[in-house]
Amino acid sequence: MQETKEINALFTLIDDPDEEVYSTVSEKIVAYGKNIIPNLEHLWETTLSEDVQERIEMIIHHLHYTDLQNDMIEWRDSAYHDLLCGALLVSKFQYPDLHTTPVLQDVEKIRRNVWLELNSFLTPLEQANVLSSIIYNYYNLKGVEVNYDSPDEFFIHKVLETKKGNALANGILYQVLCDLLDINAKIINIPKQCIIAFYHSDYDAGYIGHPQDKIHFYVDATTGQAFSHKDVENYFKRISVPPTPSYFKPQSHKRIIQVLLEETAKCFDRPSNSYKQTELLKLADLLDA
Repeated sequence: MQETKEINALFTLIDDPDEEVYSTVSEKIVAYGKNIIPNLEHLWETTLSEDVQERIEMIIHHLHYTDLQNDMIEWRDSAYHDLLCGALLVSKFQYPDLHTTPVLQDVEKIRRNVWLELNSFLTPLEQANVLSSIIYNYYNLKGVEVNYDSPDEFFIHKVLETKKGNALANGILYQVLCDLLDINAKIINIPKQCIIAFYHSDYDAGYIGHPQDKIHFYVDATTGQAFSHKDVENYFKRISVPPTPSYFKPQSHKRIIQVLLEETAKCFDRPSNSYKQTELLKLADLLDA
């Protein structure tokens, strides 16, 4: 963006000690939109004051966040909530300059490897074994315990890059691949777990019976291990929660991304970055609309 007298005047006021003045200046700069970011980056490089650099960083963050809010609303209001696209929007919160093409290419490579091993004669359990074998053994994805000190384990592009993710991030990748391969397997709402249910081929959202009756078996997203109805029943007994039908319904893509935002927000609870927690929860609230 070409610098104008007004932009230059605003830039000279970034270091104003009066918070009210700085707040007004910040809002006016943000109103220019993300095209002003290169100007701000140049100012950051030519500024000696660390305090001013911090303020510039916050303004740039605010510009990226405003852009991300608009993208999240557009995703929310789209006819089809593409799960991978939603997960990449969450990644862009922390990595605003993320290039998505390499991520899409990585997912396509895994999809193709799985597809080459599938055929129409395989049972659902055999399909799951192929998926888990490719993802967790051949591709070597590792599942780790949820650790709120490691936000990268929630961001799908970092999970693909490092081959290490928590149950939620791994589960999203697993379901993305199932969606691409037309396998009827979805993340369900079992408490404190990320579990994928493999449904009968005739199950859809209009089914009025108990959804558990239409589930073949389950897969643990952390490891890719399959387990039975009895295993799930024992888990509910262990946590003293009645296994009501709502726990066995597929979670919508919108709800999965909302949970991803809420869980990622827990990584930013220190005073120095608590503003990020607030922003992530605001993005989650947007998906309620």
